[in-house]
Amino acid sequence: MIFDLVKPILGFEAVKHVEFNESDDLFATLADTEKSGLVWTLVNPYHLREYSFDITPDVQTLLGITEKSSVLVYAILALGKATDDSVINFLAPVVFNKDNGKAAQIVLDSKQHPDFQVAHKLTDFLTDK
Repeated sequence: MIFDLVKPILGFEAVKHVEFNESDDLFATLADTEKSGLVWTLVNPYHLREYSFDITPDVQTLLGITEKSSVLVYAILALGKATDDSVINFLAPVVFNKDNGKAAQIVLDSKQHPDFQVAHKLTDFLTDK
C-alpha cells in the first residue's frame, strides 16, 4: 500500500511517498516510491512487548484519524551486520492510517515513556538467544 508521509522519517525529510509491505505478523518494509533505493525494515512492537502511547490530537488531525480509523503502528528496526547489532527504535514509531493512506513518524516523550528506547537491542526479544 502506498502512503503519503505527512510527517517525515527523521533524517529523510525529502521522502514524501512510501510503499508499505507486511512480510508477516512481525516484520514489514517501507520503501521510498521515488526509487531512491531507501528501504526501512519495520517491526510490529505489539508482538514484542507491552507497548502503548497516546497519539496527540495534532497528529490525529494531521493523519485524519478518527475513532473508526484503521491504524497501524510500527517501529523502525536498524539492522546490523549481526543480529546482536540490530536495534529497534520504540521512541519514534511510524503511524499509518490505512483508510486515507497517510503516515507519519512521531517522536514520543522519553520522560513519559522511560521504558522505551531509541536503540533497544533486538536480541532482548529473541527466545533462542
